[in-house]
Amino acid sequence: MGISIISVIVLLGVLIFFHELGHFLAARLGGVGVTKFSLGFGPKIIGRKIGATEYVLSLIPLGGYVKLVGESDTDKLSPQEEKISFARQPVWKRILIVFAGPFFNFLLAVIIFTSVYIYGVPALGNIVGEVQKDSAAYQAGIQNGDKIISIDGKPIRYWDDIRPIIAQSQGKPLEIVLHRQDKEKTVVVEPKLSKTSNILGEEVEAYLIGVSPSDNFITERRNLWQASAIGLEKTWQFCKLTVIVIGKMIVGDVSPKNLGGPIFIAQAAGAVAKEGFIPFLFLMALLSVNLAVINLFPIPILDGGHIMFNLIELARGKPMTPKWQGIFQQIGFIFLILLMIFVVMIDLDRMNLEFMDKISKFFK
Repeated sequence: MGISIISVIVLLGVLIFFHELGHFLAARLGGVGVTKFSLGFGPKIIGRKIGATEYVLSLIPLGGYVKLVGESDTDKLSPQEEKISFARQPVWKRILIVFAGPFFNFLLAVIIFTSVYIYGVPALGNIVGEVQKDSAAYQAGIQNGDKIISIDGKPIRYWDDIRPIIAQSQGKPLEIVLHRQDKEKTVVVEPKLSKTSNILGEEVEAYLIGVSPSDNFITERRNLWQASAIGLEKTWQFCKLTVIVIGKMIVGDVSPKNLGGPIFIAQAAGAVAKEGFIPFLFLMALLSVNLAVINLFPIPILDGGHIMFNLIELARGKPMTPKWQGIFQQIGFIFLILLMIFVVMIDLDRMNLEFMDKISKFFK
């Protein structure tokens, strides 16, 4: 329990810090004044004022905020404060300041993925573990224990190097160089279009040759350039996956029970932390992408909602009235509260607590 609490505090602390750091740096670079940088909500634990900004660590570690000078048109400002007021800035600059928070969460994910691949991560090697009978690989003579050296001249060291080459082959014959019993052997394999399951469990068609890896794990290390490319690719993959899953939840193709709230995150953080530092960093990167994507949804209160208000102002040539902004903000706040209650209920149900069973029976 202790490691779960510590892990989730560290996890959320880093994610929130990077998010608010994005807003903070964009505001400062844009000439907008910052009166407070708070990590957490609620009562102040410690704080220190440096220049015009107060830096605060607050009691509730479930969020944070950056308070800007003149965030609202209704703020009364001195002539000096008018010059550094957020509300008086051009629309494009306000959008950049708001977008900087989610952008820094994307950046954090890229940095994490890049760093761990430079350090080294466990990865499946290039040794064949099983060959499906009557598959393309079986017909070409590939056997269990063969080491795949190259495919169409492209060197293979990790199993993940194989998949994209096969997938992109479009069924054309591939020349595969194998290492078997201290000898090299070259075979030609023609990938077949087969039915398989994607990460969401959906049946899809893909070109396959019918081999699976052995349980031979090696340490995968990449240079800075390769690791950076992997970092960008994985961040983009998780970004797309998050959007797809949320979209499928909305249309009902994926159960909302797959959602996780603060209890689930704490349990996951604790469990992953026990597995080691690298798995913990991978979880942090995944949640950082999730946080960025969700924050960009056009829901009032979220960054995406603020961007939406600014885009409306850009289209209309004038801002939305404070009355209507307030109404939309209240709707957004209620939506987020209901969503939080919903995911916490899912978390509690997932824990199979006795009182949750009683609540479920009450509503049946």
